[in-house]
Amino acid sequence: MPTDRERQTLEFVRAYTAEHGFPPKLREIASHLGIQSRGTVHRYLSALRQAGLIEIEPERARGIQVTGPTELKGSEETDIAGPGTLPLLGRIAAGIPIEAIPGQDCINLSEFFVRPNRFVLRVQGDSMMDDGILDGDMVIVEKRDSADDNEIVVALIDLEEATLKRLQRNPDGSVTLHPANCDMQPMRYSGERVRIQGVVVGQFRSYR
Repeated sequence: MPTDRERQTLEFVRAYTAEHGFPPKLREIASHLGIQSRGTVHRYLSALRQAGLIEIEPERARGIQVTGPTELKGSEETDIAGPGTLPLLGRIAAGIPIEAIPGQDCINLSEFFVRPNRFVLRVQGDSMMDDGILDGDMVIVEKRDSADDNEIVVALIDLEEATLKRLQRNPDGSVTLHPANCDMQPMRYSGERVRIQGVVVGQFRSYR
């Protein structure tokens, strides 16, 4: 059972990730908890990892991922995610439209969307609007560390900022991220500045 401080750490990591689209750094967690020791924060995170509530990628500056139940109440862990659901991990800058499926009266969303290594991001902004992306849409992302040219990817830039753009790898090793908005310019980076976090495989939106 997590201690009160471990629970506070987990709740902050979850809330920060949902707001920003990426997890906090150790110093940001320490600041939220009102402590100065990053070693203490690391101890809390290690306990949460051992409890199966998070995963930690040690080589990444923001390598914390919540994997356990979405809500903790006292000594009980309550997973509010039921069958046919995917975790909502945060906000992202863009996405892709879902394709129409003719000849079916109904669709089992669980079978259609839910697969291993997938998660959901909420779209924020209009940088991909010409690909049918609207602010507030949900995109389904398959976790990958590589992608083909012209795929829409979750790209992490300088281990700090995440965005959705179409990928183009250049002969000189650099990477160009293309928006789908005629008012915006492509962004070109050296290859080592960009890490692929996943590829968009679906989208959905609500009109109410």
